[in-house]
Amino acid sequence: MQNRIKQKLIEIEQQHHIQILYACESGSRAWGFPSPNSDYDVRFIYVHPLDKYLSIDNPSSHLTFPIDDELDLHGWDLKKTLTLIRKSNTTPFEWLQSPIVYQQNAPIAEQLWQLCSDFFNARGNIHHYLGIAKSALQSSERQQIGIKKLFYVLRPLLCAKWCLEKQQIAPMTMGPLLTLLPSDLQQQINDLIALKATMPESKSITIDSHIVTFIEQSMTEITKGTHAITERHFKADKLEHFFRQTLIYFK
Repeated sequence: MQNRIKQKLIEIEQQHHIQILYACESGSRAWGFPSPNSDYDVRFIYVHPLDKYLSIDNPSSHLTFPIDDELDLHGWDLKKTLTLIRKSNTTPFEWLQSPIVYQQNAPIAEQLWQLCSDFFNARGNIHHYLGIAKSALQSSERQQIGIKKLFYVLRPLLCAKWCLEKQQIAPMTMGPLLTLLPSDLQQQINDLIALKATMPESKSITIDSHIVTFIEQSMTEITKGTHAITERHFKADKLEHFFRQTLIYFK
């Protein structure tokens, strides 16, 4: 599958006359809890030739392709990516720390990741992750829940908890996030990750009441804790400098 992905990225570069700066896995395979039927969620950041940015018509800010049973491909233009980093959007924060990288210009990818830390707004990140967790929880039955849905509650909840307690960008992978759990719950969640690797994502399971209690208490504590955090806003100077330097490099 990796060969198929890498070949597809080469074809995209040629067909759309772009340079892919970074391409990674972004879904459950990168998060650390895939199912046997999990597809490949490939995300990439690309740049157009300089002339495209100097034309009257704006170049495409994103590229989307038909999804098949195995592969989901989506890419963002560098300018859009930098705009979202300025807004402290969690998506580029996650992509740029993916453990599965299919293609990259390493120096540029490293600079992008370093920029992310300068544009971290804890309040905004917490609200984002907590919103995802609450939405997933509201559409479930608490103790009887689809195993995929459970991790769509747990992971963003732990990301929000990380942002609140550590005042840092949350890790993309589940491993470091589990350190926020009591030791007994860590083992239970690791057992569920192992179980998820053997069953379809739609399968429902019954979860321990201690996990339910942890989820509910954490949501309340994180919501309260967020009120004390000041919203941050950022200037674009560093991002604009990086954007211009990158365009000059690839012109």
